[in-house]
Amino acid sequence: MKRNIKKIAVLGSGIMGSRIACHFANIGIQVLLLDIAPKTLNETELKKGLSLDSKIVRNRIVNDALQFAIKSNPSPLYKKSFANRITTGNFEDDFKRVAEADWIIEVVVENLDIKKSVYEKVELHRKPGTLITTNTSGIPLHLLEEGRSDDFKKNFCGTHFFNPPRYLRLLELIPAPATDPEVIEFLTDFGQKFLGKTTVVCKDTPAFIANRVGIFGIMDIAHLVPKLNLTIEEIDKLTGPVIGHPKSATFRTSDVVGLDTLVHVAKGLYDNCPDDESRDLFVLPDYVQKIYENKWLGDKTGQGFYKKIKDEKGKSQILSLDLNTLGYKPSQKVNFPTLELTKTIGKVKDRFKVLVNGKDKAGEFYRASFSGLFQYVSNRIPEISDELYKIDDAIEAGFGWEDGPFKVWDAIGVEDAIAIMEKEGKKPAAWVNEMLANGFKTFYVRENGQSKYYDIPSKSYKIIPGTENLISLDNLRETNTIWKNTGVSIIDLGDGILNVEFHTKMNTIGGDVLVGVNKAIDIAEKDYRGLVIYNDGTNFSAGANVGMIFMMAAEQDYDELEMTINLFQKTTMRLRYSSIPVVVAPHNMTLGGGCEICLHADKVVAHAETYMGLVEFGVGVIPGGGGTKEFALRVGDAHQEGDVDLNIFRERFLTIGQAKVSTSAAEAFDLGYLRPGIDEIVVSCERLLTQAKAACLALADEGYVQPAPRNDIYVLGNSALGVVYVGANSMRSGNYISDHDQKISEKLGYVMAGGDISQPTFVSEQYLLDLERKAFVSLCTEKKSMERMQSLIQGNKILRN
Repeated sequence: MKRNIKKIAVLGSGIMGSRIACHFANIGIQVLLLDIAPKTLNETELKKGLSLDSKIVRNRIVNDALQFAIKSNPSPLYKKSFANRITTGNFEDDFKRVAEADWIIEVVVENLDIKKSVYEKVELHRKPGTLITTNTSGIPLHLLEEGRSDDFKKNFCGTHFFNPPRYLRLLELIPAPATDPEVIEFLTDFGQKFLGKTTVVCKDTPAFIANRVGIFGIMDIAHLVPKLNLTIEEIDKLTGPVIGHPKSATFRTSDVVGLDTLVHVAKGLYDNCPDDESRDLFVLPDYVQKIYENKWLGDKTGQGFYKKIKDEKGKSQILSLDLNTLGYKPSQKVNFPTLELTKTIGKVKDRFKVLVNGKDKAGEFYRASFSGLFQYVSNRIPEISDELYKIDDAIEAGFGWEDGPFKVWDAIGVEDAIAIMEKEGKKPAAWVNEMLANGFKTFYVRENGQSKYYDIPSKSYKIIPGTENLISLDNLRETNTIWKNTGVSIIDLGDGILNVEFHTKMNTIGGDVLVGVNKAIDIAEKDYRGLVIYNDGTNFSAGANVGMIFMMAAEQDYDELEMTINLFQKTTMRLRYSSIPVVVAPHNMTLGGGCEICLHADKVVAHAETYMGLVEFGVGVIPGGGGTKEFALRVGDAHQEGDVDLNIFRERFLTIGQAKVSTSAAEAFDLGYLRPGIDEIVVSCERLLTQAKAACLALADEGYVQPAPRNDIYVLGNSALGVVYVGANSMRSGNYISDHDQKISEKLGYVMAGGDISQPTFVSEQYLLDLERKAFVSLCTEKKSMERMQSLIQGNKILRN
């Protein structure tokens, strides 16, 4: 059947239910969010003289839960206004409204009897053919569907979202015995395209895939800690970003999620997996049991493996738990020689061989933990999955690992890892040795621009389903790179479209990147149809290379500095006025110079999680790569000739002056970084490059015409400049800003207003660029700007370490 999801009903408004509702609202779907009606009045309601029949009382539980979610940080919504897409109600008064829904998602408490009673009510009201899914994290699906109608069973399955649903990409789909395969096919496609999820079809086994493997990994490490005499800080250093895992690593993650949650899942796995060869690892180590008994559950109780306190000076201090004494002590900096060897290795995958060959305690830990992990995941096939790529997908999307277990195993070398495992007393499942014996040396290969995985039943490599039509730079770098330098690779995407990929530290923009972008435009204008600027790094770009600018300013090489800024401006203007269409596809942090590159594209195809901003004010300067000019241009274009709307000017001035960064791509439209009707949002990060290429081809196919430089930019002159000077002076008088902040504000206003002009008039882009460049360089001569740049550079060094 053809399905069109216009409205969903979410039954249960707890932590997961309210946030699932918010994420559906993010993508434009109307949501009905229901929960139980209260049985008693609270103190506030009693004081107001309300009764249990009052609507505000009857919807109190659901409304409080939704408001708590909306106010949480990070926000579950792309924009606060999207909450208007959510209608609330209660099970007694509003359950009949589930008949309006195209998809009903049950997210009530993890209790079989309660869930089955909810399904009975659903049966009374749902339309035939309506999807009905459960967010259960462990109750067997065959038990949940017992007693239901054939139509219910046919359209019923598990949809296990991970918390927080907006940010964690995993959606596990669990077919029940009678689920129509079309339902799974539809949800797989819908989850990927519209919810931005990595959808993984799982077997109905305890904890499904991600939690089964992820909790094993945590528990295995917890048991290794006393054996290797490691500390809390050491484990979190060893299991964090150095191996492509989140900064919260192991024990900090436990504190965030709650030790009680970890204990609950581990106990469930011990009870429900009697044949698991590693079952005993799901029993809590003694020190974890004591911490649990003490109710040191993490953030929710104020202390766990870590504890935050105020010292005698009122400064926050992080203490860590000493596992020998169970007392708290100041966190210690961690150093291992093995980790030092990886500092110059940029790609996480390239570090694993170094890590497992370490001669210190770190190397010992990696050999033990990876050996246990490899044995475990290989033994879980075919129990929890028939295909190995699903295990990697689930762990990467659900636990935030950069590389899943089988990809890590490949990075070490399958045979080399088996040799390490044998020394650690571990061994892989028999199918791994059979794979090697049949001449297949890796779990994954790249062939003809496609990623393929080793399929165990057919003993052959197969394309990963769902990736057939997706473009991945990983699959093209080796064969399609046509030019590169230290900062940029130019890669042929096919069909006449080139891609510029940054690969500097944090994808910062320096001379090498600017040279590379210009080179790409040269090549594209000569032999290609269009250009995309995209990379698959953690962030699109942290902005201009502040260290390079600082060095020029510190050496008072202002001529060189002006030439560099001039090159940046000319590069962004080439993006705007080249003879081929330019599409930029940002994601995550897109700051400063990275934002300026977006501002000059013909079209921006932004991932939904794009945090975009012109943040130069924070380091004591104004945007100097065309960003200030572009905001002046956009202010002018929002005016009719002769108009003077200072509100528009003030709004855009404050966006730069307060270094505002969007919390989503949707919010970037409100801040003026993205343009309605031109730029677009893609929810799926895996589809971002594919969509950007398609957008570039569409512009070329429409008959792209090289635009002419603008000489008709409407600027407001002294009427706007006066507002800036008065406002900055007032803020300084009230001690809200410093003398230096006032100076930056006035220079920013001077450029955006078009300079000291007596009345509104028209100017050229080059005129504004000259003002911008002069202001930028002059601010770089200021001592306070230098101090801010130096502080930023030192802060980045600390973060990297």
